[in-house]
Amino acid sequence: MVRFPCCKINLGLHVLQKRPDGFHDIETVLFPVPLTDILELVLSDQFSFSQSGIPLSGSQEENLCWKAYQAITASLGSPPSLRMHLHKAIPAGAGLGGGSSDAACCLTMLNEFLNLDLGHEFLLRCANALGSDCAFFLQDRPCSATGRGNILEPLDLDLRGWQILLVCPPFPVSTAWAYSRIRPRHHAVPVISLVKNPVEEWKTVLVNDFEAPIFHAFPELEAIRKKLYGQGAAYASLSGSGSAVFGMFKGNPPQTRWEKGYQVYSLEAGKD
Repeated sequence: MVRFPCCKINLGLHVLQKRPDGFHDIETVLFPVPLTDILELVLSDQFSFSQSGIPLSGSQEENLCWKAYQAITASLGSPPSLRMHLHKAIPAGAGLGGGSSDAACCLTMLNEFLNLDLGHEFLLRCANALGSDCAFFLQDRPCSATGRGNILEPLDLDLRGWQILLVCPPFPVSTAWAYSRIRPRHHAVPVISLVKNPVEEWKTVLVNDFEAPIFHAFPELEAIRKKLYGQGAAYASLSGSGSAVFGMFKGNPPQTRWEKGYQVYSLEAGKD
């Protein structure tokens, strides 16, 4: 069985307050984007996990796919023998949710591959235990996200006809570090209301609260956003806490040079 877990971008992101559990209450709109990893499950004599593509730091036991396997099989009498291979194409530490997407995809694949017939609520509990973004990737559609990002409301947001130019510099930004630099604040208008404006108006109303501290620490990320606007983007923003920056273009983005080591993807919004 082979599946292609996608990534996401954030359309606006408000960090509202720190919670007693150490997380933050946020509000954002999560939009799926067709830049994908590849996850494969094959029957085998014993369980194994391997990966290729973009190198990941940490041990395999720290990988969210490994943890998803442990979560699904914890209640089984004998864990199934299979080979799991993950090919990484989504940059890590970029604010794109690639690891969370891999984990959510792994949960649904194991459920189907092993004929477990686990309900959506069980998978949702597993996803929430694995990470704040994981639940979104069980939805497979644009969503408004509140709470710590795991309270989701499906959203009718049709961006067909728009192209997303996604620019990933050759360095990650730690989400934990980024939150340590943020000053939570309440906003008069929630993100879910702001995205109902035409995309051409987002530049003046839609903000990502991480941009001020992240751009201060990494001015090259602000330079990416400025370049995207200079190329004619209707809207450009940091995704999550970065380091990826994206621009939205009506029609094909211009072909221009980027700094050495930057990964640049031109993607069709609303395209599976």
